[in-house]
Amino acid sequence: MSIRKVDFIEGEYYHIYNRGNSKQKIFLDEKDRERFLKLLYLCNSKQRIDFNNDIVKRKINAWDFEKGESIVNIGAWVLMPNHFHLYITPKTEARLPFSNAVTNFMHRVLTAYSKYFNAKHQRTGSLFEGKFKSVHIENDTQAKYLFSYIHLNPIKLVDSKWKKQGIKNKKEAIEFLNSYKWSSYLDYLEIVRQENKIFDRVNFLNYFKTKRDFQKEIFEWINIKTDNDV
Repeated sequence: MSIRKVDFIEGEYYHIYNRGNSKQKIFLDEKDRERFLKLLYLCNSKQRIDFNNDIVKRKINAWDFEKGESIVNIGAWVLMPNHFHLYITPKTEARLPFSNAVTNFMHRVLTAYSKYFNAKHQRTGSLFEGKFKSVHIENDTQAKYLFSYIHLNPIKLVDSKWKKQGIKNKKEAIEFLNSYKWSSYLDYLEIVRQENKIFDRVNFLNYFKTKRDFQKEIFEWINIKTDNDV
């Protein structure tokens, strides 16, 4: 078994991401994206939750399931057609009877989603490009960049070259972000929705006192041209 290069330490912060095998799409429709988000919520628990037995067969809303104490905090997330990004930290108060919280959480999510996706779309084989990737966030500058990078990522869907050439239409880009529901951007704008249950902003970037502070920080990055991804 390969050894992960990054050890996940309680109280530290990490950028977690992965993409489809051979860069293939991992979300083909809204149902796929909804399932992945529900798994982010349900798998973040000390309980072993089986989606089919505990949710589908009981005909209940996954967001209403009492999953108990979470094992990680998710401070930001985004789903793109062929990849995803998470900003995450293990919960210091969560003492687990099994392996590292982040590794355990991600293994549950990706295994459950792969089984769902392969069954639904009648395919076999690996859905993701190997094990998930991780980067340790070591300072505040890196954290701010990652936070903005995650929430601005969807702009690529309407302006693929914005990072190198700048935003062609800033108004259009902002309107698109305001309508893109597959990230935590709307949660930081304090839009009330079920997906609010995924993330916990308490331990992330406390300098965002209001949604206006959040927007100011995010929009400042729109004017920065960079060739570098996190």
